[in-house]
Amino acid sequence: HVQLVESGGGSVQVGGSLRISCTVSGYMYRNYCMAWNRQAPGKEYEGVATIDSDGRTTYEDAVKGRFTIVRDNAANTLYLEMNNLTPKDTAMYHCMAQNWGGGHCNSIHAVEYTYKGQGTQVTVS
Repeated sequence: HVQLVESGGGSVQVGGSLRISCTVSGYMYRNYCMAWNRQAPGKEYEGVATIDSDGRTTYEDAVKGRFTIVRDNAANTLYLEMNNLTPKDTAMYHCMAQNWGGGHCNSIHAVEYTYKGQGTQVTVS
């Protein structure tokens, strides 16, 4: 049974920072591509970042230079470090996992991921 549980969300002022986490269980975490997606009220999922099993990362343009995705394979934990936050970053943030083979990431888009967590809310004002 694969389980993804996010934590660390909250309210933060414009320009502030926040680190959210995702603990994973039930599968060989180190073999999976991991990603963060976010969903604002009334909007579709928006890909934020991906990280493959070797630590290679991709970022959506709006967060490049401000967000950092990190994985700790020993602790089965995924992180998203967010800096210089703006109101446009307000959303429910979901971690996601997918095994495309070899630990590679083939997509940033939520529709391509089999496993998704319930999310943690980030509000910037």
